[in-house]
Order: sequence, then C-alpha cells, then structure tokens
Amino acid sequence: MTFLCFLVAMLEGFDIQAIGLVGPRIAEIAKLDRSQLGLVFAASNFGLAFGAAFGGWLADKVGRKPVLIFSTIMFGLFTLATLAAADYSSFLIVRVLTGLGFGAAMPNLIAIATEVSPPGRHVRATTMIFCAIPLGSSVSAVYIANLPAYLDWRSIFVIGGAIPLVVAGLILFSMRETRPVGSAETPKQTGVLTLFTEGRRLSTALVWIAFFFTMVLLYIMSNWLPIIAADKGLGKPLNVFIAGVRIGLNPTFAFTLSGVAGALLYGQIIDRLGFRMPTIVAYIAAFAALIGLAYATQLPLVLVYSGAIGFFLLGAMYAFYGVAASYYPAEVRGAGAGAATAIGRLGAIAGPILAGEMMARGMGVTATVAAAAPAAVIAGVAVFLLSLRKPATS
Repeated sequence: MTFLCFLVAMLEGFDIQAIGLVGPRIAEIAKLDRSQLGLVFAASNFGLAFGAAFGGWLADKVGRKPVLIFSTIMFGLFTLATLAAADYSSFLIVRVLTGLGFGAAMPNLIAIATEVSPPGRHVRATTMIFCAIPLGSSVSAVYIANLPAYLDWRSIFVIGGAIPLVVAGLILFSMRETRPVGSAETPKQTGVLTLFTEGRRLSTALVWIAFFFTMVLLYIMSNWLPIIAADKGLGKPLNVFIAGVRIGLNPTFAFTLSGVAGALLYGQIIDRLGFRMPTIVAYIAAFAALIGLAYATQLPLVLVYSGAIGFFLLGAMYAFYGVAASYYPAEVRGAGAGAATAIGRLGAIAGPILAGEMMARGMGVTATVAAAAPAAVIAGVAVFLLSLRKPATS
C-alpha cells in the first residue's frame, strides 16, 4: 500500500521537473516571455490548491481510496492532454486541470501514510512516500538528458500521463480503505472550520505559514533553477556515466537527488528526536545555502549549494508533512492535510510568478535568489512555534 502511494508521489515529482526542464522549449513554441512562463509553471499549482482542499475534505467523507483513484486518473489524462497544447492559453488550461488531479491525491497520501504506519513512525512513513517526489524529478532529468534524437521532447508527457492510468488500476485492485471506522461521522462543524476549533486555531495558522513559505522556495528552485544556472553561464552539465547511463550533473539534479537523501534522513531523525531542533537547523542551513547560491559563479559551487538546499529544504518539508498531520485527529485529518497542502500550493504559485516578474523587470538571478532567501527564516520560525504546541491525541 505504501508502495502505491510512493508511485503516485513519484509521478508528481516527474511532472514538476518535466515542465521545468522543457520550459525553454514551451517558451519558444508558444512565444512566451519569462513572466508568462512563470504563470505556466505556476498553473498546475492553481489547480492543485483547489484539488487539495476539496480532495482532503471529500476523502474524510467517502474514503481515501476512491478519491485517490479518481485523482490519479485525472492527472494522467490531463498530462496526456499537454501533448495537444500549442499556445499560452492551452498550456495554462491543461496545467491547471493536471494540478486538480495531483491536488486531490496529495492529502490522501499524507492521511494514508499516517494511518498505516506503526505508532512513533508516522514521520518516517510520510517522508518515505514523499521522497518519491524528488526521486521522480531526478528520473525526469535523467530521461531528458538521455532523450534519443528520434523522440520529441513532448514524449516526456506521454510517460507522465500513461503511467498514472496503470497505477490507478493497481490502487483499485490492491489498496484497502484506511479511513478509520467512525471518522466519517459528521462533526459539529465541517470542512475548514473544524481546523479552527477545539484549540487548533494557532496550530493551523503555524502549519499554513510554514507550508506557504517553504513551497515558495521549493518551486522557485524546481521551476527556475535550470534558467538560473543558464543565466550564470553554467547551463552545460558535467556529464558522468553510471552503469552506461549519462547523468548530467546539473543544479537541478543535485537539488532533487539530495532532497531524497534529506527526506529519508529527516524522517528517521524526527521520529527519534522530535522535530524542533532538526527542522530549525534545516531552515537555517537552507537560508545560508540560498545566499551562497545567489552569489556563486562556478559550477562546482552551484552544484554544492543546490544540493544543500535540496537536502535541507526538501528534507524538512517532506518530514513536515507527517508532523502536520499529527496535529489533527482522524475525523478531520484529510481536511487538515488538504488545507495545508492547498495553502502550500498558493506559495508554490507565488514563488515562480514572483521570480519570473523580478527577472522580467531586470533583476538578475543573484538579486532574485537572495530576495527569496528570507522565506526560509519565516518558515523556520513558524515550525519552532508549532513545536511548542501539543499534537492531537487521536
């Protein structure tokens, strides 16, 4: 069951990186400036924000499994629809609809990980699932680096759209429902209102702040890192061959692959030591690495700083998915995870758009990255304050 959730998360990572890697080709074909390209990058997150809020609430009512199946089919079909996009408007539409599917899946992955894991291992289970996102991003980067001459760049969307349809079938026949018995009972208040009752108001606010500002940074890095590296004159990767496969050691690959290691390590550490100190250290280190990346001018340094940002920022973020779920009881866990994911995706929308606007207005990549770095401090403070509060008892 955890493996199926892992596959769904991996498909999202594959899609996130695919759109970033082929962004320059999309801009060329659709004649987009950088501001418009930023909106295309952010479009799936508009859909994801709505999908996450609705999908989490619906899963608390009808079950995790049916919502996960429907959402997986949806993002598969609309990823395939990207093949028909040819202009600015059509790219925006298919990316929004793809995001709706991803969004409805995300809170279910969080809830399922929490509900199937043994006591004291919730964070570890969640990070093992969500480390599939940077892993999927790495697979996407390797695919593009080794794309045969006879295949068009759009083939990446064939893979990203067809596999979810297969995974949806596996979920249908192999996954059991995990929603606890009785969690579908109607509470006194429903939907997002339940997240602000029974002493949860401050916890919810802190979870939302941490998600929002972390996702601002993650999506600036995910979407704009190839272009940031190119603007520094470092667009050409260092090529190495592992088992006969060409691996382009570029900043994007360093960022995503380090994120896998960070997520796995942080899941282990937080389950053993609690999340306060590990996540505070992660956000401080991420801030320092962002400043270093802003001023780095040599490829080895850019690779090191990109890897450090991925390790600490992605590691902390994926561990925080499990931490955040623990602040909500079972009957509103889907709604809590969905709302937090939706707020995070608003940050994911804002990040690429703001970066695109700043660069379109003449700000260099150094100033743009440096201007984004304080978001790590804000998220770190929110996580620290949340650590002072007690998680839910059920």
